[in-house]
Amino acid sequence: MASNPFFERSALPYELPAFAEIDDEHYLPAFERGMAEQLAEIAAITGAAEPPSFVNTIEALERSGQVLHRVARAFFNVASSDSSARIREIEAEISPRWAAHEDAINLDRSLFARVDELYRRRAELGLAAEQTRLVEQYRLRFVRAGARLDAEQQARLRELNAELAVAATEFKQNNLDDTNAATLILGSADEVSGLAAGAVTAAAENARALGHSGSWALSLQNVSNQPVLAQLANRSVRERLMTASLNRGFGPDGRNAALAVRMAALRAERAALLGYPDHAAYTVEDQTAETVAAVEEMLAQLVPPAVANAEREAAELTAVLRAATGDPNAELRSWDWQYWSEKVRAEQFSVDAEQLRPYFELERVLVDGVFYAAGQVYGITFRERTDLLGYHPEVRVFEVFDRDGSGLGLFLGDFFARPSKRGGAWNRSLVTQSTLLGTSPVVVNNLNIVKPPEGEPALLTWENVRTLFHEFGHALHCLFSNVRYPFFSGTAVPRDFVEFPSQVNEMWMARPEILANYAKHVETGEPMPAELADRMLAAGQFGEGFRTVEYLAAALLDWAWHRLPADAAAGIEAEAFEAEALRKAGVALDAIPPRYRTAYFSHIFAGGYAAGYYSYIWSEVLDADTVRWFDEGEQSLREKGEHFRRELLSRGGSVDPLDAFAAFRGRPPMIEPLLTRRGLTV
Repeated sequence: MASNPFFERSALPYELPAFAEIDDEHYLPAFERGMAEQLAEIAAITGAAEPPSFVNTIEALERSGQVLHRVARAFFNVASSDSSARIREIEAEISPRWAAHEDAINLDRSLFARVDELYRRRAELGLAAEQTRLVEQYRLRFVRAGARLDAEQQARLRELNAELAVAATEFKQNNLDDTNAATLILGSADEVSGLAAGAVTAAAENARALGHSGSWALSLQNVSNQPVLAQLANRSVRERLMTASLNRGFGPDGRNAALAVRMAALRAERAALLGYPDHAAYTVEDQTAETVAAVEEMLAQLVPPAVANAEREAAELTAVLRAATGDPNAELRSWDWQYWSEKVRAEQFSVDAEQLRPYFELERVLVDGVFYAAGQVYGITFRERTDLLGYHPEVRVFEVFDRDGSGLGLFLGDFFARPSKRGGAWNRSLVTQSTLLGTSPVVVNNLNIVKPPEGEPALLTWENVRTLFHEFGHALHCLFSNVRYPFFSGTAVPRDFVEFPSQVNEMWMARPEILANYAKHVETGEPMPAELADRMLAAGQFGEGFRTVEYLAAALLDWAWHRLPADAAAGIEAEAFEAEALRKAGVALDAIPPRYRTAYFSHIFAGGYAAGYYSYIWSEVLDADTVRWFDEGEQSLREKGEHFRRELLSRGGSVDPLDAFAAFRGRPPMIEPLLTRRGLTV
C-alpha cells in the first residue's frame, strides 16, 4: 500500500488527516509500518556508538513513531465516534499488539539505561527547564512501566498488559452493544406522554431508523439517570427505562460485569508486581494527589454533607409525590427522582426544561455562546471550513485564529448521537502541538445530542449547553498549547488536573453578557427575558445534593474496585461487590444510583480513569477557586484571560501542574470555594 495516506504527513491545512482518502483497509498496514519504523528508530538510539545525550536519546524518542502516532490518533477517534464491524475487528486485533509494542519500548533495558544515565546527570547537562522535566518524566514513565523488573517479572507484565488491552476493547464494544440493545421501544402515545412535541417526533424518527415504524424509541445515554426521565409522565415507562439503564451488562449474560471483575484482578496483580499495594496506589503516585490518603481524605470530607443534602431533597420530593398521587405511603424511587424534581423546580422557580429549550438552539449556542465567549476572554476567532472534511458527514471543521489573526489550529465538532458512536462526551486530538515537530493542534469534541428530524433545529437542555462549554474547555487546552515537546502537549497532564480547564470553561455559559448573546428564542430571535434567566440560574442550584451523591457514588465505586489487593480481587461477584462498596462508603441510597454502575462504567474499564474518577471533584477544587478569581479584582476580562492562558493553558505538562496553578493564582488552591458552590458548608 504505497499510497497509504498515513505513510506521509498530510498536505491538508494543519495536517488534518485526509479522511476523504482514508479507507478502513489503510489502518492495519499503517499500524504495522508505524510500529516497525518506531522499533527501528529505538534500535538506532540504543545502538548508537556515542554516549547518551539529550538530543540523541530523549529528543530522538520524541521524534520517533510519527507514522504510528498519525494512524493511532485517527483510528482510535473513529473507533469511538463512528465504529463499524470492520473497525471493531481491527480494534480487537490491534489492541494487544499496541500494548505489546509499548512494552517493547518501555521494557527495553538498553533504552532505559541511556535515559537513566541522563536522569542521574541532568543537573550537569545545561538543560532548559522543559528539557530537564522531560528527562525526569521519561525516566518516571519507564520505571512505572516496569523497566527495573527482572526478566521473569517483565514476561508476566507483558501478559497482563496484553490481556488488559483485549479486555478494555471488549468492554467498550460490549457496552455499545448493550446500550443499543437496551433502547426502549414504545408502542402507544400514552407511553410518551409528557415529552415535548419535538422530543416525540425525534423518538418516532429514531424508531423508524431502527426498523420500528409507527413506534417511539428512547435510546439510552451512557449514564444511569437518563435525562428523559425528567419529562416522562408515565411512571411505568420511567421504571422500565431506568431498569433497562441500570441492568446493562449485568444478568446471566452480563459480559461486562464479569470483565470488570477480571480487569480489577489483573490490575491488582500488575500493581503488586510493580511494588504497590493496589492499583489505586499505583495510579495516584504520579497524579497531583500523590497519595491514596489524600484522595480518601477529600472524599470523606464531602460524603456526609452531600448525603445530608440529598436526604433533605428526598424528603421534599417524597412529600410532593404523596400529595400528587394521594398515596400517603408512596415511596420515591430512582425513576421518580428526576420527574418530581422537575415538577418542584417548575413550581419553586416557575421554570421547566421545556420552557428553556427554545432558547438553546445548537448553532446559536456554539457560535454565539461557546465561540463568542472564547473571543471575549482570549481574543480568538473562528471560520468554518466547509472545504475540509471530517471522518463523518456530520463532523464540522472550523479554523481557529489567534488574536493577531495567525492560525492556531483546527476544531472539529461532532455533536449528534448515532448507533456507531459510544455514549458520553469527550475531547480527542488528531494532531498535537509541538515546536519540535512543527505541528499545530487539530482537536475534536464529541457529544451525543439527540439529532432532530431533518429540517428541524437541534434544541439543547441546559446540561447539553454545559457539556458543550465543558468539552470546548479541553479543546482550548489543546489549541493554546505552546510547548516544544509532544510529550507535554495540550492535555498531557495528570488525570486529576486535566478536567480543571474544561470545568473552568463552564463558567461562561451563565455569565450574563455571554448568556444574553446566545440565549435567544429559536423562532422569534428574542433574547431570554432577564427574569427567566435569573430564575433558571437559581433553579440550577436545586438538586445539588442529588448531583453530588450521584457523582461521589461513582467515584467511590471506582476507588473500591481499585483498592483491592491482588489476593482479593479474583472470584468476586460484581453486583454484590458494588452494593457492599456503596454501603461501606456511605452512599448506598436506593433512589440515587451511582452515575455509572460497574458494567457500563467505561471511564474506568475502557478509558483512562481507573482509580481516577475522583479527578473531576479534585479538579473542581481548582476550578471553583479560579472562577472566584475571575470574578474578583480590577483587571479586564481579556487581561485575565491572557494571564490564565499564559500561565496555565499554554503550558501543558511542561511544568508541574500545581506549580502552574500557583503561578497563575499566586498561591496554592483552596477548597472553600468548592464547598460553597456545592452547598457543603454548614
